[in-house]
Amino acid sequence: MVRPGFDYTVDLPLKLSILIPVYNERAVVRRSLEQVVSAPLPEGMERELVIVDDCSRDGTWDILREIAGQNPCVRLFRHEVNQGKGAAVRTAIGHAEGDFCLIQDADLEYDPQEYPVLLKPLLEGRADAVFGSRYLAGESRRVLPFWHTVINQTLTLISNVFSNIHVTDMETCYKVFRTDLLKSIPIRSSRFGFEPEITMKCAKRRLRIYEVPISYHGRTYEEGKKIGWKDGLQALGVILKFWLIDDLYADTRGREAIINLTRTPAYIDWLCSILRPELGDEVFELSAGLGTFSARLMGKRLRYVATDHDPLHLHALQNRFLRTPNVEVSPCRPDAVGDFRPWAGQFDSALAVNVLEGLPHAEAALEGMRTVLRPGGRLFLVAPQGPRLYGSVDRAMGQLRRFRRQELARMLESAGFEVLWIRDINKAGVLGWWLASHVFGRRRLSKLTLKLFDKTVWLWRLADRLLPWRGLTMLVSARRKEVPGGPDQVN
Repeated sequence: MVRPGFDYTVDLPLKLSILIPVYNERAVVRRSLEQVVSAPLPEGMERELVIVDDCSRDGTWDILREIAGQNPCVRLFRHEVNQGKGAAVRTAIGHAEGDFCLIQDADLEYDPQEYPVLLKPLLEGRADAVFGSRYLAGESRRVLPFWHTVINQTLTLISNVFSNIHVTDMETCYKVFRTDLLKSIPIRSSRFGFEPEITMKCAKRRLRIYEVPISYHGRTYEEGKKIGWKDGLQALGVILKFWLIDDLYADTRGREAIINLTRTPAYIDWLCSILRPELGDEVFELSAGLGTFSARLMGKRLRYVATDHDPLHLHALQNRFLRTPNVEVSPCRPDAVGDFRPWAGQFDSALAVNVLEGLPHAEAALEGMRTVLRPGGRLFLVAPQGPRLYGSVDRAMGQLRRFRRQELARMLESAGFEVLWIRDINKAGVLGWWLASHVFGRRRLSKLTLKLFDKTVWLWRLADRLLPWRGLTMLVSARRKEVPGGPDQVN
């Protein structure tokens, strides 16, 4: 698989997985696949054709079996019930083994000779996804009915409005992805809704999308074109659905809390307003996630190192800070002390936001952060408070515990820190969290709930000064102290 930070200019054997959904195309499928098999690829690149027959009933399946028997690069699969293009692409993604995935229809509308143009931004490391646009200046384009083009461009405009990206051809078949990223995105649409769904999710995941011009030799309905006006209406529904729903990861374990943070900018600004004046010039952030805090705190710092152990988070961080010279992105496992040693004694501040509660051995993370700090350096933690509040929402978010402040203070003392202060955050949220976790058994916080909370953060900030109980969250500041023979003696 392609790794974050991978240098695509290095001469390594790469493989392209060409994902081909097929349904009732016996008249053109043989010629189409011949073009795909013989299409030019960058030097040294291998190909595999992952073909999914979506229960064709016109003899296409027999032709595909014959072709697969003659070509070792063809891997053939079949749906026993017709499900739609999106379902066929979803099946193909699951079987893809290449470094990149390219979606190719089995008709003759798109030209495989343009594969090198589509792959270039990916091979240069500039892109995570490339869309081939029929409306940029391609070599040639068949003139088709006016209203078909208008509907396509209208759907693209609506998609751009809700995704806040500017593409010229959302409905294009030619989409190429890094395979590791494509496999991490859940595909729910079974018909032509795949196109707006993947576009919305790429936008929300902040993938680097490039467009390149392609030729287009569209078919008429008499020649076998299948998409219709009902699919256009469905596309509108898909755009609205995935604008409202953040269904962004096939595996959400350990990511639910990170995703929730992106929905609460006012709450993040509240925490950052406390942290910003306390941080020094050189900051180490553990498990930075999608860079939600990093982006707000790195300004005017001489050096900001954002680390994570999740490859998808590392990729997001690299994209976000690609042209930010004072920010470094690096892998680091939060409970592996050895991973911290390359930075021993280099920072005056270390930060971990909602990290300790997800670790079986949080003490290792504290020891690691002590390692990167200079003598007298400051550690800042954001952690959930109140063991009695622990319930279904915490478990769904991958949290193993909620802390008592005395417990966390003892852990810090044992790790060689002097606690300077502990501040309660969001006292008003305690009752709601308890009800959600213990009465209603919720497994997640709804987008509406988070939005309402975030829009009223100003009120909860005032309430924190008045309410007498502990907060839902605590913000902790501690200083590294020198203990001869203590945790800082790491070789």
